[in-house]
Amino acid sequence: QVQLVESGGGLVQAGGSLRLSCVVSGSTFRTPAVAWYRQAPEKQREWVATINRSGATNYANFVKGRFTIARDNAEYTVYLQMNSLKPEDAAVYYCSTILNSTNYWGQGTQVTVSS
Repeated sequence: QVQLVESGGGLVQAGGSLRLSCVVSGSTFRTPAVAWYRQAPEKQREWVATINRSGATNYANFVKGRFTIARDNAEYTVYLQMNSLKPEDAAVYYCSTILNSTNYWGQGTQVTVSS
């Protein structure tokens, strides 16, 4: 059974930084990719970034140059370093992975950005 646990959210001023962590457990770190998504109130969940097992990354245009996704395979952890945060980045951030055609999600971590 795959489990993902996010942490690292909090309140930060605009222009500040946060680093989110996603610990993946359950014989899952062989999955091809782990992604971060976010969902703001009354908005649809949107994709933020993905990293595959070899470390190749992709980013949504609205975070390119500000966010960095990375993974530590030894620690079964995927990180999302968020710099130059904007009020519009405020959301619940989720990590996700797919194993055997099943999409697994963490419980999310709240990011609040004050202007």
